Formats: sequence, structure tokens, C-alpha cells
Amino acid sequence: MSIVITGNPGVGKHTITKEISKILKLSIIDINSIAKDAGMYEEAENTNDIDTEELEKVIKEKISHSSLIVGHLAPYVLSANQVKKVIVLRRNPYELIHVYKERAYTEEKIIDNAGSEVLGVIVYDAINQFGDKVIQVDVTGKSISEITEKVLNIINGKEISEEVDWLDLVIKKNDLKKFFAY
Repeated sequence: MSIVITGNPGVGKHTITKEISKILKLSIIDINSIAKDAGMYEEAENTNDIDTEELEKVIKEKISHSSLIVGHLAPYVLSANQVKKVIVLRRNPYELIHVYKERAYTEEKIIDNAGSEVLGVIVYDAINQFGDKVIQVDVTGKSISEITEKVLNIINGKEISEEVDWLDLVIKKNDLKKFFAY
């Protein structure tokens, strides 16, 4: 059974997965790389669309042993029987805005991704797909080594899910318009 590390873009999925892979000596299955290598990205207006049903078939063939699976598409292309634990990295959406600007995302893409983090879209979809196998980790303000240690503890059953609620924070700051175009 595999361990999944997922979350919105910019939360540190690939960085943490590489660290965990070194320590546990597990191979990495990168969902985005598989999609790119298979030519599944279809460029649309300021975004890349993927046929998740087709990607699900391709990924199913790649998972044959214990590994680390990384990617924000995990809840949409994996089934519960393929995974042992699903770790959803969460990050303060105000920090994510800075990350997205450094990555030169368009304003629309910044709002879409940061808004997704505020609403907890990936964690919600992960819970619907994987149930009680899902564990949230707030990575805000933590070093790579701190996050790596926390994730290792989760893998070893020594830590439980954190409650992460960015919507409450955004409402208290009266910033809904910053994250949602309406």
C-alpha cells in the first residue's frame, strides 16, 4: 500500500515527498509527471486540463508496490484500496498568494488556487474519496525538517490530523473578496 502526499499547489508536496523518500527509501510516483509524460495535459485558458479518468487508468498500472504518491490530483485519480494513508498538506492562503506570485501565476490562477485552499477543496475531496485515511497537516511557518518529522510521525501512526480552517481566518479579516471573484 502506498502513502499519498497531496494538497494545493505551493504547499510543499514535492519537497516533503523527496525528504520522506530519502528516509524511507520508497520510490516516488509523481502524478503530474505521469500526466505530462503521457501527453494528457490539454492547455486551456490560463490552466491545464487533464482527463482524470484516463489518468486514473495509467496510474493504476504504475502502482504495484509500496511507494510515495505525490500530486494535487490524487483524490481524483486514486481509489481508497490503493493507499494506506493520505496526507494533505495545508498552508495559510495569505502565504500561498506570495508563492503563486513568485511562480508568475495569473491573477485568476492565484485566486482559484488560494480560494481552493481557503475552502479546503482538496481535503474535502480527499475525505470523500479516502475516508478516515486522510490526515491534514498545517505546514504554515514550519521548516522542511519540522514538516518531514511530522509526516514521518503520521506515517508511523504517532500523530493525528490537525484541524485546519482558513475560511474562519479569512472571514475574521473580512477578506473574502481577496480570495473569491464575485
